[in-house]
Amino acid sequence: MREQDIELVASYFTISGDVYPSAPSEVSPHALQNRIEAAARAGYKGIGLLLQDLQAAKNQYGMSSIRYMLDEHGMKHIHLEFLVDWYLGGKERVASDKYRHEILTAAQALGAETVKVGPSIQETRQADVPRMADAFAGLCQDAAPYGVNIAFEFLPFSNVSQIDTALAIVEGANQPNGGLLLDIWHIKRGGMGFEEIRKVPLRFIKAVEVNDASSKPLPSLFEDSTHHRRLCGEGDLDVPAFLQAIQEAGYRGPYGVEVLSREFRQRPLEEMARESYDTTMQQFVKITER
Repeated sequence: MREQDIELVASYFTISGDVYPSAPSEVSPHALQNRIEAAARAGYKGIGLLLQDLQAAKNQYGMSSIRYMLDEHGMKHIHLEFLVDWYLGGKERVASDKYRHEILTAAQALGAETVKVGPSIQETRQADVPRMADAFAGLCQDAAPYGVNIAFEFLPFSNVSQIDTALAIVEGANQPNGGLLLDIWHIKRGGMGFEEIRKVPLRFIKAVEVNDASSKPLPSLFEDSTHHRRLCGEGDLDVPAFLQAIQEAGYRGPYGVEVLSREFRQRPLEEMARESYDTTMQQFVKITER
């Protein structure tokens, strides 16, 4: 795959500034317009949006104006996040269904291509694969009229921590718009090698995300994930090997860049956008140098 054909997506927390998952507020201190402009200047062709942040921006700009800003700055790939509890029952499911409707409606309004979903990190019971597969099928069917893919993100600090389990869920659902999000951090911190990617049929690779980290994780994987990721090439995860494995699987879509770092999120917006883009693109060059 030629370097000029690579298109990157600035995932939400990469350029959102001093916010992080499960923070008191996950709404970015940087105006959405400024983030879109910074991403475009850096070279990004897409951007990630968190529903809560998008709803705050909607109150400021209006959804049609946000769509115009995205189109005007060449943001071809829009990824929305993050839906959980879609397979549970009770009050959790009631709240999840409300969130589902809101995120799918927003995705349609913005022409988004992907909605990211995952297991609940509070879930400690063994994954009920048949139940989750059935619920995932229903979720994908609900999303189909909105024109979006549903990308399931397995998490090493959840009860769906392995490719095998996640793949069983999406294969059981067997929906054309449903598949996996393959994140290098989740694969390595889940104790897997990149050869595991060969197990995933191309039709089930719906999104890919890159970042880097040290070889030794912190005792709390959630803490490690949220505050200690690194820019591509500044850690020990061998990003070029991951990218090569993804390309050998036949994937030709965009690559999300997801850097969650306590240090990095303090940097100026323009620097976050430029550094995350440049360091990631350098990894594609290294594939050809091997």
